[in-house]
Amino acid sequence: MDSRTLQLLEYPKVLQHLSHFAVSEAGRDACLSLLPETDPLRIAERSALVREAIHFCACKDVRLSAFPDVAGVFAYLKNPLAFLDVDGLIGLWEMLKVAASLVERLGAANADRYPGLAALAAGLTLPPKTWSGLSRCLAPDGTIRDEASPELYSVRQEIRRVHQMCTRKVQDFFQNKDLQFILQDEFLTISSDRYVLALKNNFKGRLKGIVHDYSQTGETCYFEPLFLVELNNDLQEYKQEERAEEQKVLRFLSELVRTEQAAIERTFDELIRFDQLLAICHFARHTDGHVVDIAPDAPLALAQARHPLLVFGQDNVVPVDLELQEGQRVLIITGGNAGGKTVCLKTLGLLGLMAHAGLPVTAAEGSTLPLWNNFVVSMGDEQSIEQSLSTFTAQIRHFSEVWPRIDERTLVILDEFGVGTDPSQGAALAQAVVDGLLDRGAWVGAATHFPALKAYGLSKDGVRAASVIFSPDTRKPLFKLGYDQVGASRALDVAREQGLPESILARAQDYLYLDAGDAEEIFERLNRLAAAKEEELDKARARTRELELKFARKMEKLDQERSRMQKELREASQEIMRQWREGRLGRKEALKEVARLRDSVAQTPQTDETADKLSIQAIAQGQVLLYLPWNKTGLVREIDGKKERVRLDVGGVSLWVGLSDVRISAKDNSDGGKVVLRSAPAPVTPLRLDLRGMRTDEAESELSRFLDKALLAGRTEVEIIHGMGTGAMRRVVHEHLKRSRAVGDFRLGNADEGGDGVTKVALAD
Repeated sequence: MDSRTLQLLEYPKVLQHLSHFAVSEAGRDACLSLLPETDPLRIAERSALVREAIHFCACKDVRLSAFPDVAGVFAYLKNPLAFLDVDGLIGLWEMLKVAASLVERLGAANADRYPGLAALAAGLTLPPKTWSGLSRCLAPDGTIRDEASPELYSVRQEIRRVHQMCTRKVQDFFQNKDLQFILQDEFLTISSDRYVLALKNNFKGRLKGIVHDYSQTGETCYFEPLFLVELNNDLQEYKQEERAEEQKVLRFLSELVRTEQAAIERTFDELIRFDQLLAICHFARHTDGHVVDIAPDAPLALAQARHPLLVFGQDNVVPVDLELQEGQRVLIITGGNAGGKTVCLKTLGLLGLMAHAGLPVTAAEGSTLPLWNNFVVSMGDEQSIEQSLSTFTAQIRHFSEVWPRIDERTLVILDEFGVGTDPSQGAALAQAVVDGLLDRGAWVGAATHFPALKAYGLSKDGVRAASVIFSPDTRKPLFKLGYDQVGASRALDVAREQGLPESILARAQDYLYLDAGDAEEIFERLNRLAAAKEEELDKARARTRELELKFARKMEKLDQERSRMQKELREASQEIMRQWREGRLGRKEALKEVARLRDSVAQTPQTDETADKLSIQAIAQGQVLLYLPWNKTGLVREIDGKKERVRLDVGGVSLWVGLSDVRISAKDNSDGGKVVLRSAPAPVTPLRLDLRGMRTDEAESELSRFLDKALLAGRTEVEIIHGMGTGAMRRVVHEHLKRSRAVGDFRLGNADEGGDGVTKVALAD
């Protein structure tokens, strides 16, 4: 990709905006060096990784802290005799700490759902020796810890002992001699790497010692008294030992880094890639960008496209659809000056570069682009005084140079190609160039004011014409495209806006009428129609979005209600079957309950089922049919031809069903015996059961039936009235409730609920 094309389409400016989202200097450099790819596999890998990262970051808060650029450290360590200083080691440690934090934030990324992200995260390893050594030997303030080695700990203890002795001696001396008034500062200070006192200059002769330095004002001298000389000499020896021990630690740590340098470099590289990737995610969120699909046979369809630099510079950017239909390769944009023709072309070229670089583009989700290996741009005034080239000559020379490289994988941007010479010859040349590009199968976006090229756009196969639209009332540009039409250039309107005298404009209008007749009026009518069409389309799109949102909410609510109903009815039918198997319900009672449930099920819609309805002649005894309301297979026991129904044996339950409720059984239609009902629950069961006046055996039987019905009705709480009396009925009720699996808990009623004569029952979930 030549730099001239990138500059003309302002691709580096997009990378500048992208780099601002990176947190490290190395990440910013990686963003600035991101170039479009031509290999379809590489493009697909980049796009898939960006999609994964955008989705992952939307679900989980992933942040990256700033980390230093340690590339120079690796280059320095290539010298086998070199060892790192504290700053270099601290830089490596900070980088590894950021990698460790990122690994923790990423967690265990699902390799099936995020394969690219998981593979990238796998490269973020913490070399065990280096990580352990740096963590043990380095302090957060950028120094070497005392515990880095026993020798270093020992010598630093001696240095601290000398400091304490110096401080104590100074305090004792001045307190005994009563000379504190000669001190400029009450504390020890350091000059020439020795402990000294800050004395007032006019008292320096009062003590014996060495003057090391003076302050800038000359009022203070830094004085080493004789009683500190010996201690300072010891201090110098200890400091020399300290430096030697520190160098041993630095050499040791440098060797650890050198042994694991490959893994550290890989972690650093992956960290840079993550910085770049997260910057792309922030870029996509800021611009509302989406990754587009690129394939050799994909159509050019950029819906709601916006120029990314306009997105960064303005609040409201009018989107435009850049689309070619099947079999079309050329888009010719016409219309008035300042209407947005060049912006449309730049948007097409720039979004193409971004998509091929794996960047999210400022277009609607679902947009597609063909695979382009080459971008050719002819745009603007390319004249060169130094090379004695006019605008036309420079344009033609550049196009002649790139012509041999143009093929079916090339996007060509032509902005006012052929200007700068005789209009008729320039228009003829422009048409011939587009013909040649069509012959080569190239993709072309062109903007023109040539009338001949406008007609060419409406009549040539493989070419689509579009016009920028202006407001019929204000004559201001709407920055939208009207397809399959051409527009007037509006040069006089632009000249009027720029302040050209009306007298000149009036004469120009007269000449225009003589030359063009009523062409301007025709173009104006086309523009009005296009503006009205775009307004209607905007309203239709808004209404469509509103209806889609409303429909999505309704469907979500319907799915939730359907799931709830299916769960309740499945549980109800399974409870009936369980009670029948356990002997708690007789066969007739189970059939009655199943029949009641079946009657309560709303009939399924008969839209497509009528055509598939079985005939009574196609059914034979012993045949296996699928019973639709339960989604369960059953064996045909009897056939009633008169009423067109069959008796099915479904899991031991026999019932008569209509032909509309059965289908020929397929092996995959069964759900393994689960009863799935598709309707509303049974009618509401009363919340209260009154057992007063019944015999105990009768009351227990009635209580069992009542609890079963309450469960089938979806109740969560019921009330049993047994009265107070002798308490015999209450004991029978409570004993039954303890045994019943349908009961979760029960209690006697409160004073305002009936007291001991009422039991409140909470049914099991």
